[in-house]
Amino acid sequence: MKSTRFSLLVNDRKREFVAESDATLLTVLRDSLGITSPKRGCNQGVCGSCTVLVNDRPQRACLTLAATCQDKRVTTIEGFAGDSLMTALQDQFQRCGAVQCGFCTSGVLISAYKLLCESPEPTAKEVKANLSGNICRCTGYQKILDGVLKAAEEHRSERESERD
Repeated sequence: MKSTRFSLLVNDRKREFVAESDATLLTVLRDSLGITSPKRGCNQGVCGSCTVLVNDRPQRACLTLAATCQDKRVTTIEGFAGDSLMTALQDQFQRCGAVQCGFCTSGVLISAYKLLCESPEPTAKEVKANLSGNICRCTGYQKILDGVLKAAEEHRSERESERD
């Protein structure tokens, strides 16, 4: 396979690297750039543990060719440092016991983040539908659901108090 030079904006930082032209975004993030939060789970796009944002849209990094991300914005969980919504999600996941082994957590958090950006007051049904592409084998889904709903409530309260 032919190696190609790529350029990505990863977590707001331009990153250049050489990889096989058929390399997945997951392989590049983990093996070339050392970003290990997206996990290599099923390698079939089913489990969601490799979910990242590409130009603010959730993508399965194991199915996305790195070449298709040339000059695009890629955001992993590390790219949310200091973000109040992500902080609320992480805090509520911890409080609700929505994390056990942590393997699925970054993908679940990114999916939940995107949902709350688009729908700040989701119903339990909407959260379940949105997270249906993220598999958790340890925690079970009720604690994750509770964490997302409580984070949404916390974030809304913070935004309302900022307006006052």
